[in-house]
Amino acid sequence: MDLKLSGRRVVITGGSRGIGLDTARRFAEEGAHVSICARNAETLEAAKTEISAGNDVTLHAGFCDLAEPEAISAYIAQAAEAIGGIDILVNNVTGGGTGSRESDWIKSVNIDILGTVRMTAAALPHLEASRHGCIINVASRSAFAPAPKAQAYGAAKAALMHLTTSQAAELAGKGIRVNCIAPGSTEFPGGFWEKMSVRNPELYASTLATFPFGRFGRQEDISSVMLFLASPVAGWITGQTLLVDGGQTLGIST
Repeated sequence: MDLKLSGRRVVITGGSRGIGLDTARRFAEEGAHVSICARNAETLEAAKTEISAGNDVTLHAGFCDLAEPEAISAYIAQAAEAIGGIDILVNNVTGGGTGSRESDWIKSVNIDILGTVRMTAAALPHLEASRHGCIINVASRSAFAPAPKAQAYGAAKAALMHLTTSQAAELAGKGIRVNCIAPGSTEFPGGFWEKMSVRNPELYASTLATFPFGRFGRQEDISSVMLFLASPVAGWITGQTLLVDGGQTLGIST
């Protein structure tokens, strides 16, 4: 299926690794011009090199700390100039506030929630100027159920789901669609679950057992849905959260 993404201009936060990196690479393969941001200059350059391999599109990578409003404004200006505007914004970054301490709450609110709000506000003039404006927020399956060991993270992701509906209602009149993806536990190189397979094999095994298909999610499972929601094929979908978890929330143990 031709997703008609060639020539689209895409900004992806947290695009230097994991789901963000795979999503950026997939957009580039579809012919989209891509800008990614992250807080690690070394991984950004490596990601840019990986994305550019075999893809004749414009690529941009910029340092950006989503806790700093000025940094967001500067990055968006640079990204829009580099790729010629913005059609699609993917808010993918998390602060990693996985506990319930006050520091976890601060990270989750300042990065997951306010980072998304700030990034969207900065990109909005460019999205309004586009004929294909689209925002995808990334939540988590943790937003759908109690998360006693990740209270701040789960609450922040639930807030993103509500924010998505509010943004969709606000921006529909400007022709901008807003949707959300809630991934299940996803394993990728250097990611949390790959580390847990070594550091905490009991947790890894017990979590693996929650998947009725007998495996963790993969990057491509999530990035495929990203591309679909960003494409004209999904042009009549807005204000929705799509749970992409391979049935993990069904409560069926393997």
